[in-house]
Amino acid sequence: MTKALVVIDVQESFRQQPIWSAISNPDLVTQVDRLVTAARDSGDLVVWVLHTAPGSNTPFDPTSGYVRLIDGLVPAEDEPVITKTSRNSFTTTNLQQLLTARGIRELVVCGIQTEQCCETTARVAADLGFDVTFVTDATATFPIPHRDAPQGLTPAEILADPRTLQTTDIVTRTEYALAGRFATIRTVAELTSQLAAPVNG
Repeated sequence: MTKALVVIDVQESFRQQPIWSAISNPDLVTQVDRLVTAARDSGDLVVWVLHTAPGSNTPFDPTSGYVRLIDGLVPAEDEPVITKTSRNSFTTTNLQQLLTARGIRELVVCGIQTEQCCETTARVAADLGFDVTFVTDATATFPIPHRDAPQGLTPAEILADPRTLQTTDIVTRTEYALAGRFATIRTVAELTSQLAAPVNG
């Protein structure tokens, strides 16, 4: 075993926020589950990461009860579930030690949000020497309001603002930033078809 699938922040916390209605990838859970199934079938490690913000009084506060995987995703008994308080999955966790101890050299990254926790994890992983595959269609993100936009806008107001960075632009930017530098970009279909292909010889 030299490869691990890292599933980042696919948690109920996000579903409790109004902006969930504008998610870029409504099929995220299905796509992630396909990767998890493929990883298990090939004997790869699956690591689950959850984001916490203790004392924040938000859905990311552990006391909220929402810091848990979205329904439909269930870790196997031997699959690590770690919690983080930083955007990348390494800085505030023992993820690097866990992977190193198991001889993992290749990471497949998926989850929420494409340009934040997923992208930053991919960047840090590459700097640490891991070979990273970024599965964009198994990530999801949300429209980003302009920095000067007032607080408390509804999803409809955010989407209507011409200054808003739309999800298609976010995904494109992330792929351009990562490809050839920090990660190889792949789709769920590409990865699962590789695993399903017969071995010659």
